[in-house]
Amino acid sequence: MNFSKTIINWYSANKRSLPWRETNSPYKIWLSEIILQQTRVRQGLPYYEAFVAKYPTVFELAKANESDVLKLWQGLGYYSRARNLHATAKYVVDEFNGIFPNTYKGLLKLKGVGDYTASAIASICFNEPTAVVDGNVYRVLSRYFGVDTPINSSKGVKEFKAMAQELIDRNNPAIFNQAIMEFGATQCKPKNPDCGNCPFQNSCVAFGHNHIDALPVKNKSARAKKKYFNFLVFVSEDGKTILEKRQGKGIWQNLYQFPLVETNKNFDAESFEPLIESHDLVKGHPFKFTPYNKECIVHKLSHRHLHTKFWIVNVEKLPVMGIPVNQVRDYAVPILIGNFIESFNF
Repeated sequence: MNFSKTIINWYSANKRSLPWRETNSPYKIWLSEIILQQTRVRQGLPYYEAFVAKYPTVFELAKANESDVLKLWQGLGYYSRARNLHATAKYVVDEFNGIFPNTYKGLLKLKGVGDYTASAIASICFNEPTAVVDGNVYRVLSRYFGVDTPINSSKGVKEFKAMAQELIDRNNPAIFNQAIMEFGATQCKPKNPDCGNCPFQNSCVAFGHNHIDALPVKNKSARAKKKYFNFLVFVSEDGKTILEKRQGKGIWQNLYQFPLVETNKNFDAESFEPLIESHDLVKGHPFKFTPYNKECIVHKLSHRHLHTKFWIVNVEKLPVMGIPVNQVRDYAVPILIGNFIESFNF
């Protein structure tokens, strides 16, 4: 069976209609690929449309304030993608007058662009036969060929890249790359793949040996660390609150949050009160506080689980310059904070 011909034929009959498939603009392809990293199409599509509407070319994105870019990104997570997106837009405008590099190797030099993204842009926009390998491609190839090399090992990364590169249709690399990714996303899905209607059913090793659920293989990652976050939501009598900008290179860099108290365990109201009393923003000022949520909200990130409580701190006057509560939605915040803001409804 001719693998590339079969999957391209399947794609021509089954592909979804998506806006980034109607263009070969390097800017729009790059934008879509950055948004879709770690993000499903259904979730990423409205963000793509919002970015294209607000920043139709790389020049508008380059001129934007980072805070505006982060605000538009809010809810997608992995905010380093948004910061790299903005930095790369400025670099492309400043160094290349808004013209993206037209080769895989040139694209790899851009901040936030790795093997997968460079391959996608190079093949779709410039017809360079360099194969994409994302989660969908790993799944398709590991099942079809029965390969159990862990996909998150250095050996696996090299092995699957070489395999995809050997299979790519060199005369039609853009369609082949989109076809194999689409096949993995909609046909050879992680759970309940549609094997009954699969054009590879008779030649798929995993299907033939009943190993569909066992492939692809992935090495177990380190156990996520627990962290305990306590956000102090100040509300003054004149309707103001406090938001602070996160600094440093940690999670949520340059996003805003309510004043944070990290603890080594979960606290109830009685045991947490001394910590609030000794906080620099509260010390020496009369206040009343109540827990917004008695049970922790668990927010899962890739390497840590945040066990979170929000504490409403009512004060007569804020100890520092605050913002009107009706302006909190103007700030770029992590989705954890954003969900609280919506539910608390200042």
